Amino acid sequence: MKLEGRAAVITGAGSGIGQAMALLFAKEGARILAADVNGAAAEATAEQVRAAGGTCLPLTVDVTQPEQVSDMIARGYAEYGRVDILCNNAGIGSTTDVVECEPDDWDRVMTVNVKSVYLGCKYVLPRMVEQGGGVIVNTASVAGMIGIAKRASYSASKGAVIALTKQVAIDFVGRGIRINCLCPGTVDSPWVGRLLSQTEDPAAARAALSARQPMGRLGKPEEIAAAALYLVSDDAAFITGTGLVIDGGWTAA
Repeated sequence: MKLEGRAAVITGAGSGIGQAMALLFAKEGARILAADVNGAAAEATAEQVRAAGGTCLPLTVDVTQPEQVSDMIARGYAEYGRVDILCNNAGIGSTTDVVECEPDDWDRVMTVNVKSVYLGCKYVLPRMVEQGGGVIVNTASVAGMIGIAKRASYSASKGAVIALTKQVAIDFVGRGIRINCLCPGTVDSPWVGRLLSQTEDPAAARAALSARQPMGRLGKPEEIAAAALYLVSDDAAFITGTGLVIDGGWTAA
């Protein structure tokens, strides 16, 4: 029970990595606020947490809207009395190069993937400092570290998440706050599944995504959640401002 007595707010908790975080953190004793733009998906995650004996409040949240993010944090404090953990996990993908990417698409990816992290940090940090500490984990990607074909806006957004994580970590390191980010490779999530379904040959596209990782497979949401658990737990008490790579050897090849 690494998170006994703690409260965690997780965005993008309706599916994939966020849902896996909610289930694992609850198993480890945390009380969960599961936020997602899809309210029904957030409720489904909450039902799974409760069925396993955990505590979870579902909440419909558009993480690009300042008022909604501020209200999300306030709701966490109203429900649980504190927020010990914030996982800025919500995000979207993109499969265009810089010429193909239209300005509106660029703005959408940057807003969902980067502005949401800024907003989550902005509204939770003052209260975490006031309560004596807290931990933030942002979901970035190896796409923010290396060049990947057809990922112009996505790579730029995840690179920004990595940089912002480091910057905030330095500003708040002396105030009881740790902040790190996850840098997954390609994960077998519903979002990736939707992208694959839009290709001419989904099976071939899946095989290609799997092959670029030396382990020869896609990551599992549960594996990324396990890395997040490490970062938010006391086991990582001496870690802040870093990106934890979970990519099946991709960036080592």
